[in-house]
Amino acid sequence: METTEKTTITIQARINAPVSKVWKCWTTPEDIVKWNNASDDWYTPFARNDLRIGGKFLSRMEARDGSSGFDFGGVYTDLQTNKLIEYKIDDGRQVIITFSESDNKTEVVETFEAETTNSIELQRTGWQSILNNFKKYAESDKH
Repeated sequence: METTEKTTITIQARINAPVSKVWKCWTTPEDIVKWNNASDDWYTPFARNDLRIGGKFLSRMEARDGSSGFDFGGVYTDLQTNKLIEYKIDDGRQVIITFSESDNKTEVVETFEAETTNSIELQRTGWQSILNNFKKYAESDKH
């Protein structure tokens, strides 16, 4: 008998910035292209974001050497400014991101349904690397 239970992975980061700045960096295409990569040999040449329930987002991730790339997109299913982003990735997986501020710092917790091609650990490491890169960007003065 086949199971329909999906594995979820949770990652998080505590960002030394107020939630309003964190939210802007997370949702603005001009910012997304500056942090949306897991390592320096990847980059995001473009991002689009229609930040509303039912709105779509899309970012293109590519290897700097041109060897590979992929689109990452989906549709927003719930939004609460400075608090919550929920979306379905184009492959049907659910993602929930919460933002909570305390003492001018913002905790970002991201929970996503795992895909079946790559190991759980590889997925966790990759998504955490992107979140860590976001943290570095959001804490900087580059925007």
